[in-house]
Amino acid sequence: MKVAVLYQAQQPPAQEGILKPMKPGGYSDSSADIACTLQNSGVCVVTPEQYPDIEKDLDWTFPDTYVGIQQAISAGADCIWLNTVLYQEHPIKQFLGLHVVGQQPSAVDKYDDKWYTNYMLRKSGLPIPKAELITYDSFKHTKPDVLPPLVAKPIRGRGSEGVTLVSDLSEYRNVLTALFKQDRFGTAVYIEEYLSGEEITITVMPSGNYEVKGHQIKMAMPWCLPGVKRFNHQNGIAPYNGTIAVIYNSQVLTDQEEGSSLVKDLYSNCIEAATLVELKAPIRIDCRANRQGEYFMFDLNMKPNMTGPSRPHRSNQDSLTALAARKMGWDYRNLLINILNQSWQIS
Repeated sequence: MKVAVLYQAQQPPAQEGILKPMKPGGYSDSSADIACTLQNSGVCVVTPEQYPDIEKDLDWTFPDTYVGIQQAISAGADCIWLNTVLYQEHPIKQFLGLHVVGQQPSAVDKYDDKWYTNYMLRKSGLPIPKAELITYDSFKHTKPDVLPPLVAKPIRGRGSEGVTLVSDLSEYRNVLTALFKQDRFGTAVYIEEYLSGEEITITVMPSGNYEVKGHQIKMAMPWCLPGVKRFNHQNGIAPYNGTIAVIYNSQVLTDQEEGSSLVKDLYSNCIEAATLVELKAPIRIDCRANRQGEYFMFDLNMKPNMTGPSRPHRSNQDSLTALAARKMGWDYRNLLINILNQSWQIS
């Protein structure tokens, strides 16, 4: 198998007026982390440059355009790692029969919409915070049904960008006015009740064959990596990992914490949610407890961050998924190899 890794080179199309903003660099940093680590692990990795510079991300990864994908295939790649934002008409769908690592574009198109996804999960009986969709017109004329303290966030957001804790109605007016004025996220905003308890993020892996501590294990169902608890929030919100590396505000749950009935139930709920969104690759579900200690799933990420300590200048860049994997006995290399082994064919 010869692997090429894609990064996001273009803005996804608007979905009913809703925009998903691009990350600066289009995930080329984590794409380079993936490509470099796989190459150092003995995997045959195809790169745009014959001798990629260890510090130049774009030497390691191809753009997710039709031309970029074709370039990777022409260079010998027969498996494409989709470390990018997918959507219904993404160019990868034109390459039938190609092996890929990542989600189905149609599934991401559907479930990247936080309003739709949380509605679907709630309808299935899963614990989702009380929420409301606020359009620009409704914002101008009515008060919200979900009252402060609440969290305002983009419907197709990325990480914690644009996510804001709102303490009162005056702040609500100011925050949403700013969000709509930016025109960065589109014509509607998602608000939900603020949960003041502990935050845990859980990576769910797809069913498949895995190697764990030297043993081959077949997972017939999606399954969870150990949960990671978040702390040192800023204004009630976990900070963006590009600002503060997650190793400084995150810690894997202890065996005792994982053994609690509340966390076991949370794992079961995350597995059910992952099954509903048709995962083909890891997803990450952010969860938080209310004052009574009951956990709710507040954010399902179809593309979890996949940075890692791949190169000397990236030594502190573990992602939440990489932190969780370490408790499984997987370093960043083992994590990537196990994800690569779950590749599937575009059909």
